[in-house]
Amino acid sequence: MIAIIPARGGSKGLPKKNIKDLLGKPMIAYTIEAAKASKHITDIIISTDCEEIYRIAIEHGARETFLRPAELATDEAQAIDNYIYTIDRLEKDFSMSIESFVVLQPTSPLRTTEDIDKSIEMYKNSNARSVISYTVEHHPLTWHKYIKEDGSLENIFEDKLDNRQKFRMSHYPTGAVYVFNTQLIRSRNYFDESTKAYIMPRERSVDIDTEEDFRYAEFLLGRNRDE
Repeated sequence: MIAIIPARGGSKGLPKKNIKDLLGKPMIAYTIEAAKASKHITDIIISTDCEEIYRIAIEHGARETFLRPAELATDEAQAIDNYIYTIDRLEKDFSMSIESFVVLQPTSPLRTTEDIDKSIEMYKNSNARSVISYTVEHHPLTWHKYIKEDGSLENIFEDKLDNRQKFRMSHYPTGAVYVFNTQLIRSRNYFDESTKAYIMPRERSVDIDTEEDFRYAEFLLGRNRDE
């Protein structure tokens, strides 16, 4: 199974975050290294519009392929269009036959090889057409509000005054691991009735989008090294 690592060059929240130095190496290297250690991944494909990201990814073990078109790297571009483009190019230009693939976002540097392998094994050992990593949400969804410009509250859900213990536990996607059936993606869907969730602990589910996220991931990785 191939792994696709999507890493566009533009990032408004944290400039050059995919290759930002994280405890001595570019952040994207953590994802490439975890994928290289997987017993199920045969090729690591970097999907980027940026020459610098591409070069660094190749240096750390990604396969030499191609850059993605600029129109697939804008804020408005849909990730699913990029996956379809990448699969089409790999099948056409590299004679690959891709029935399924893994997406590993470089903004999840705490995700482990075990997380990758267990997600793939869940996919292979079930009838799922996709497996997506999730982690637990500790606060009830009904506590969430929209905040208006004047600071007033707007309900998203119906107000409930029950204690947290009475609410059903919910989970949200971590962004760390996606295993997809190619035909499901070609139908422009990430989910169907067969989709399974791979549950990750919160401490490995950091998705870096801001400087605060980055510093938190830096702290956790540093703590792990010390231990």
